[in-house]
Amino acid sequence: MKKLLTVVSILCVLPFSTSALAQVRASQPLPDGPGKALVENVCSSCHSVATITRAVGYSTAQQWHDLFSTMIELPSAQANTISTYLAEHFPEDTTRRPNLIAGDVEIDIIEWTAPTLGQRVRDPIEAPDGSIWWTGMWASLTGRLDPETGVMEEYRLPPTSRPHTILPDDDGNIWYTGNSNASIGKLDPISGEVTEYKTQARDPHSATFHPNGNLYFTAQGAAMLGRLNPTTGELKEIETEPRPYGIKAAKDGSLWVAYNGTNKIGAMHPGTMAVKYFEIPNERSRVRRLDLDSQGRVWFVNSTLGKIGRLDPSTGAIKQWDSPSGASSHPYALAVIDDVIWYNESGMRPDALVRFNPESESFQSWAIPSGVGIVRNVWKTEAGNLLIHQSSSNQIGLVKIN
Repeated sequence: MKKLLTVVSILCVLPFSTSALAQVRASQPLPDGPGKALVENVCSSCHSVATITRAVGYSTAQQWHDLFSTMIELPSAQANTISTYLAEHFPEDTTRRPNLIAGDVEIDIIEWTAPTLGQRVRDPIEAPDGSIWWTGMWASLTGRLDPETGVMEEYRLPPTSRPHTILPDDDGNIWYTGNSNASIGKLDPISGEVTEYKTQARDPHSATFHPNGNLYFTAQGAAMLGRLNPTTGELKEIETEPRPYGIKAAKDGSLWVAYNGTNKIGAMHPGTMAVKYFEIPNERSRVRRLDLDSQGRVWFVNSTLGKIGRLDPSTGAIKQWDSPSGASSHPYALAVIDDVIWYNESGMRPDALVRFNPESESFQSWAIPSGVGIVRNVWKTEAGNLLIHQSSSNQIGLVKIN
């Protein structure tokens, strides 16, 4: 029997901003006015009021209502009072709007709202049967979406797991990184059975399957890299540079690791697990995600400097381009589709989806409909489309590229 998750979560989160307005807001208490006490009582049951005071904000009560209704279900009178109060005192910080670039490529973005509120959806993937899966990190669950019918199911995982990333295997199992309980887990969707493999690293983060059948993973806080043999359960873990983040397997068998704690990208040998490091210019550079093109070149986001870049492993040469919205755009997730680069500007509001054509060195970008952020990972589908998500607004998205 499938172990479906039916409880409703009331975890809450609001979009952040690093702008001057948000920094001023963060140091202030909630202003007086009708609804203040209700906001303090209801919202602070999930997070501090500082989460509100430093939010990017909305200019209308309906926009505020649409956001917190993905976090918690409230009686209509309370919801109206709270949304009116928030719109009056926390309007939109317009300095965070993205610089959208027009172009000839057409896309359609379809979004679905995950059933359990406030779960912090992230890292959607496509299973071999065409279904879309995601992880609800804050609710310790994973979910399945049939994109043809829109039907969703949610599956319980160990309550302390807080899964960060999920991966499908060829047999239909769903693997996850247990970010809060030091584990790599496997869910059998048919039986609902979960198998856990305990790790030395305290916080397994991102993962990828290698053609050799092994699962390789990063552990950001522990500064470790790991390898799990799914057949034998054998685990090997090594220490590495600070805050390893994204990880991808190349066609030649190399494993590429993004570092969010130093200005480096690593190439790990799948057998010895020895890592060769490539240094990104500027010590402030930090890389969250990366992917590879058909020539084996590594494309990456330089999140802290608002750039995307390309590393040629054969020469070590690195070239970077400024993202359209500038130094504070904070590129985050990235995928290469038919040698075209797709990524998001997570520092903007709304979150912007960006396309970069390396041949013409040209950009095109779109506002994500529910773009309160943040797209933290993306997935290329078999049809050449893109899976995205919005953690704060509980959305799973499919970008159809025409």
